[in-house]
Amino acid sequence: MTGRQAVMRELLESSGQTYAAEAGIRLADTPQPLYRTLVLSCLLSARIRASVAVASTRALYEAGMRGPRQMADASWQQRVDALGRGGYRRYDERTATQLGDGARLVLDEWGGDLRRVRERADGDAAALKRLLRRMPGLGPTGADIFLREVQDVWTEYAPCFDAKVLQGAERLGLPRDTSALLRLAGDEKPGVTAAALVRAALGSRRSASRAAHL
Repeated sequence: MTGRQAVMRELLESSGQTYAAEAGIRLADTPQPLYRTLVLSCLLSARIRASVAVASTRALYEAGMRGPRQMADASWQQRVDALGRGGYRRYDERTATQLGDGARLVLDEWGGDLRRVRERADGDAAALKRLLRRMPGLGPTGADIFLREVQDVWTEYAPCFDAKVLQGAERLGLPRDTSALLRLAGDEKPGVTAAALVRAALGSRRSASRAAHL
């Protein structure tokens, strides 16, 4: 095993989990998990700790806001309170409004089913991101996050290794080349590998630091 393979193995063992999985989302090509991943992507794209975004996604789910209909029907205060329980306080009021507006957009434009966005994009990543950016509060970063998280389900978009993923690779002394990173990851899914490298970029796992010194 080469040094780079050892670094990747250590990283995947310690950090090999998508953010959706960490938030308790069993990602599948069905409406509810896709919508919850979209909400997670909105929260992750703000200037706030990833752990807080994950906890707040869980809190919204536990408060009953599990799909766009429940999110839209919840009051603004209910959304604020759920975000607060997750620790998402810095942007909670603005985000509560955006989540409500976004849920109504998903219902009105896509019938509450993000698979319709997939159909419209027809494998074109740029087109998919343009459609997603219609969501209030979801800019280019959020669209990248969503695509990165769903790539193991929407496989036509894999591998999706954006700038943040490659930043993590560079931090660990790994190549900034998608094909090379996939080879180092072996049989691991691209989405899991991408999430692990993002964690390395964010410095959110001590093990990533250890891996860098192998």
